[in-house]
Amino acid sequence: MKRILKNIYAPLISMTIFAFLLAGCSDNLDAPQENNNFAGGTDFTKTEDMILSIVGVYEAFQSRGWEQPLLISVRGDDVNSGGLGDQQDFTETDLFNYNKDYWMYNSLWENVYVDVITAHTGMEQIVRYQEFADEAGIAKGDQYIAEAKVLRAIMLFDISRVWGNVFIPETSNTAELLDVTTVPTKNEVMQHISDQMDEAIPHLPDMRPNERTDLPGGVTRYTALAIKALANQELKNYQAVADATGDIISSGKFSLFSDFYELFKTPGKLSDESILDLQYSDFGQGEGDREGHLYAPYGPQGWTPAVLGASSGWGFYEPSMKFIKFMLDRGETVRLETSVLFTDRGIAEIQTDPAYATLPGWISNTTRDGDVINDYARALFASGKHYLPSNQLITGRTAYGSNKNYMVIRYAEILLMYAEALVQGASGNALTATQAVNLVRERGGMTALGSVTLDDVIDEKFAELGMEWGKRYYDMLRLERYSELSYDGRTFSADKAFLPYPQSQVDQFPVLEDGSI
Repeated sequence: MKRILKNIYAPLISMTIFAFLLAGCSDNLDAPQENNNFAGGTDFTKTEDMILSIVGVYEAFQSRGWEQPLLISVRGDDVNSGGLGDQQDFTETDLFNYNKDYWMYNSLWENVYVDVITAHTGMEQIVRYQEFADEAGIAKGDQYIAEAKVLRAIMLFDISRVWGNVFIPETSNTAELLDVTTVPTKNEVMQHISDQMDEAIPHLPDMRPNERTDLPGGVTRYTALAIKALANQELKNYQAVADATGDIISSGKFSLFSDFYELFKTPGKLSDESILDLQYSDFGQGEGDREGHLYAPYGPQGWTPAVLGASSGWGFYEPSMKFIKFMLDRGETVRLETSVLFTDRGIAEIQTDPAYATLPGWISNTTRDGDVINDYARALFASGKHYLPSNQLITGRTAYGSNKNYMVIRYAEILLMYAEALVQGASGNALTATQAVNLVRERGGMTALGSVTLDDVIDEKFAELGMEWGKRYYDMLRLERYSELSYDGRTFSADKAFLPYPQSQVDQFPVLEDGSI
């Protein structure tokens, strides 16, 4: 996909998406976009250009601001915000003290909705191409529309988990949102997503994302099945979860990447474990064009990189002491090493607890790639899952994590969702719950279990998926295990589950005042 963006379509897409985003942000979603046409003046009889519309949707989907995944993720007991920073309200959010005027809240809401509207615009453009297309072109358009539905769905999924009741745009005409009298409930959003995936699945390629040659890493039917499973998990419809995840498992197309440590680094990019990634690339060159995400917020403020000149980070995202002790208690090795970057100060703090006075010898402030994580003020630890070793940076690139993909959904999560659905009472024919969990444990260097309970599965999800997209936090909400979120001086209660709507959005859409959970 990046080859297409760079060599063929990047100039056009960059101009059209920039123009659309600029209009969307300046209008704050309170007025329809001019003609709802981000390719203005397009000749729809040139049906070979139909791919431009879906590439534009992918480009919008992957243009995540640095603050968006951080805000989605920070409230779990697996991660803390870095303290002593210039984003005090981010830290307060981690402590369940919410400020509806905080810029991050509005940024996440507004920019995700802009990208959802971009998906609708792309779909509407594809329909116009289809009017002039032959039978094969119509089928291709149906596939592209299905891909746009999937990307739209995961974005709606994210913001509904953050806010609960949220808008469900049906077209690119944002003025329609002004006529909404009741904000759809979270359950209605999740059912809508599930239904949309049922519509999309028949039109999508039956392959892994990394098998696609037209748009490598693009959406396939298994991406849609995964999102359907995620939505039904939120609905606690565990049979639908088991059915969707079971289809993915039974396909035989996916497998766990053998090296957990390298999974989150360059060797793991678009592996057979990948179901949905945000894709970024330096295009193999040390200067010039690049598609990137700002990973600096996840990185340590101070380090001595093995490759001199590699930039450090901001220290905004810290694995929690609770998570680290949980992993130590389990005897975790590679998954703990991969998930956490240790400082000497952090190691010393662990050892102040007599139960952890003696730590495994491999725990060090120097990674296996030779990067030294020095002490810094904001945090004791940094996220290893968002770390790219300096020796994997392309020569000439110095930005923290440059060239790194951002995994959204991977096969390990599918196995664990399937296992949970079964222990929650669903039936499945792909594997037993114990087999699914043990596949994940084996890759993590853990011994097999003879049987599994719900607690076993949830613990395995904690160990496997910690630091990833707030998955732990949303599991605790769904299972109503609120006491887990009251840790290290925090006090969580059910009324803190969702963020308040951004005040600037309430000002534009008064219905939000009455539609909040």
